[in-house]
Parts: sequence; C-alpha cells; structure tokens
Amino acid sequence: MLILVLSSCKKEGEYHSVSDKVEAEGKPYHGKLTSDELLAGTELIEITEGEHTFLIPEREGQIKSFACIECHIKPLSNMKGLNEKKAHWDIQLNHANGEIMNCITCHNADDMNSLNTLTGKNININLSHKVCAQCHSSQFEDWKGGAHGKKVAGWAPPRASMTCVNCHNPHDPSFDTRWPVQFNTQKAIEREEGLDH
Repeated sequence: MLILVLSSCKKEGEYHSVSDKVEAEGKPYHGKLTSDELLAGTELIEITEGEHTFLIPEREGQIKSFACIECHIKPLSNMKGLNEKKAHWDIQLNHANGEIMNCITCHNADDMNSLNTLTGKNININLSHKVCAQCHSSQFEDWKGGAHGKKVAGWAPPRASMTCVNCHNPHDPSFDTRWPVQFNTQKAIEREEGLDH
C-alpha cells in the first residue's frame, strides 16, 4: 500500500524566491514610506519622460546670472571685454572635439534664455536633460528608469532625481580619475595605541 503525504517544503519564515520574501516582508511598509519630509524646502518640478513621471530640481531660479539676455543683447564678438565680473569667458569647453561642439551646440544663439536641440528647437533650462539625451541616449534611458544618477532624497516615493547638470559640469562632464580609498593599517594601529594611553 502506498500512502502519499502532501506537504509544503516551505518552513515558517522561508520563501520560495527573493521576490516572495520582498513582497511578504514589505507589506507593513507599503504606503507608509515617503520622502516628502526630506524633500521639504527643495524647489522641484514634475516632469514626464516616456512612462516615467518624477520630480527634478528646479534650475532656472538657481542660476545667478539668469536671465541671460541681461548681458547677451549683442553678438558674442561685440561683447568680449564688457562687464568682466559677470562674464564667463573663462569657461573651457572640454566636452567634445572643438570642431564638433561649441557654445551654440547647446545654447540657443537667438534666445540665450533657453537651450537648443540639434534641430534648433528651444529647450527650457529646467529641462536641460533633453539636450544631454541627444548624444547620451543610453545614459538617459538608465536615468529615466532610475538606474543612473542620484536621488534627491531617497528611494521612497515621491521619486525625485538629480539631473545631468546636478552631477556633471556640462562644459566638462567627465570626472577626474581617482585612486580608490585604501584602509591604512599603520594609521589604525597608531590611533588605537593613542586611545590606550
């Protein structure tokens, strides 16, 4: 005679998969975690990129020399030497080959209060990520989904992400090469000895 006993292989507190565990143990937190308190006092605007809607830092109000047309009322060739303290003639473009890219690749020469797409469409300074996305499409896709870039407050909703220019200088976007931080055993020993005395 054959007796078949059916039982679950799951013991209490164990799960069949990581997603089962996340779902079961995350239930007490759903709808309770929020980054609202961390975002308080931060100027943010809501944007929608594809299927993603989230918040980004407002930028226009943060630019000290905005509006650009306060100075850019004449062609650049006539402006050099005027109001040197407010000017930014010292900006060195280290973004692409100078034969490929210059100021008006991104800045709109006809409306200095806005940026410019490669096809000549005006882009509001708050939406500068759209200019970056023209050449950096894979990074842009990662950023929209939350895999590239930093969060303003954290991962809890509402989602608020830094934009390209919050982390990268648009005129010189690459980061300098740095050595990784190393644990200094000798310093640790010296500190420990200093605490014993």
